[in-house]
Amino acid sequence: METGRPFRCRVLIVEDDPAVLETTAAVVRSFGYSVRTAEDGFVALHILREALPDLIISDLSMPSMSGFELLSIIRRRFPHIPTIAVSGEYIAATMPVGLLVDHFFQKGDHTPEQLREKMKELISNSPIRPPLGKADKAPLWIPRRDAEYIVVTCPECLRSSSISDDTAPGEVRDVECLACGATIRYLVDAGVLKLLEQRKSMVPPSPVKGNSGR
Repeated sequence: METGRPFRCRVLIVEDDPAVLETTAAVVRSFGYSVRTAEDGFVALHILREALPDLIISDLSMPSMSGFELLSIIRRRFPHIPTIAVSGEYIAATMPVGLLVDHFFQKGDHTPEQLREKMKELISNSPIRPPLGKADKAPLWIPRRDAEYIVVTCPECLRSSSISDDTAPGEVRDVECLACGATIRYLVDAGVLKLLEQRKSMVPPSPVKGNSGR
């Protein structure tokens, strides 16, 4: 593993599906990294009290504490740690790089080599990560199943919440953050509307618990 460091970099993987967690951990270990795993956000936070990893890979849909909540805590408390979100439940419609996560992979839509290269890139750049800036527009996440909402992340407190998806194309809208009261400005452009239509026309029913398509 070409990281330029004399020790194996540490990676924390957070995933509540045991099969996906085991497979992802095996893949990342094959890259030469030291891996610790957590089945939910609370376990992940306990691990962070013991030792900080060089990179965190987290699912977004988890019981008890969602990946959105975990990643917002990590970004506020440990902004120097690069993060990758992976999900089969959400599509990243708009995501200012570095605000909530540094990269997003759709489950089942990337290769181990793509994951390895992105991890290598993020870890190599982590010592020189720039300070976080305020984004003009909020990140939008679209549930892949047929739901009447989208998820928006507040650029101020990094908390995520659901909003109605009935916005007109090209319209910039403001909504109050339920967590901190800040005004969230978001844009539903043609690309977002296309993703919404694709979701409604081609997404299969949600898999049962334990299926790796989560």
